[in-house]
Amino acid sequence: MHLNQGSTDYDALSATDPLKQKLAGQIAMLRHWDYRWGITSMPTTLAVFWGDILWDKMDKADNAEGVSIYDRMAQKAGAKARLDALSEASDRLEKDFGSWGVPWGEVNRYQRLNGAIVQPFDDTKPSIPVPFTSSRWGSLASFGAHRWPGTRKYYGTSGNSFVAVVEFGDKVHARAITAGGESGHVDSPHFNDEAERYTTGNLRQVYFWPEELKGHVERVYHPGE
Repeated sequence: MHLNQGSTDYDALSATDPLKQKLAGQIAMLRHWDYRWGITSMPTTLAVFWGDILWDKMDKADNAEGVSIYDRMAQKAGAKARLDALSEASDRLEKDFGSWGVPWGEVNRYQRLNGAIVQPFDDTKPSIPVPFTSSRWGSLASFGAHRWPGTRKYYGTSGNSFVAVVEFGDKVHARAITAGGESGHVDSPHFNDEAERYTTGNLRQVYFWPEELKGHVERVYHPGE
């Protein structure tokens, strides 16, 4: 679904349709959006909530023709379903956050509370804002997040968990990032030390060579010791 389709649907509403007034601000905001995500972006939040709601509705609809869900959202859903989904998204944001205009970083969060593979999520515990969205909406980097039982915020569990950029030449140089940290122990300094780097795209240097390791070695060991 392209957002221009939603604008066209809205423009076709009669002046007396209740959605004409209810969605006026939302449509105006989306029309002026540059389609870039970011932690301060309110259009990103509204668009993701709108898309997620319409996705769920169309994913459950009959699809005997085998049409992609994107085409179903843009073509088969119809104007009423698309605008109703935007209205529902607005209502959800107002219920959960007090307004349909909410910065994306207030909703989309990275949280790691313990070393478990299946994480618990808790709105009252510390978390970090994540600017990027799910690859469902064409984002790379990708952060697949949604609400969890008992939460209002989105917490991610899929996407680009490791990213590396490697330069090949006379000597290999690389920068990389891992979601969270290398350790599964909460008391380790490396449990969550890459979380902020991950969410801001600040990749760390990869130490390939002895001279690069100087000043960064915490422990030396030999296999079998």
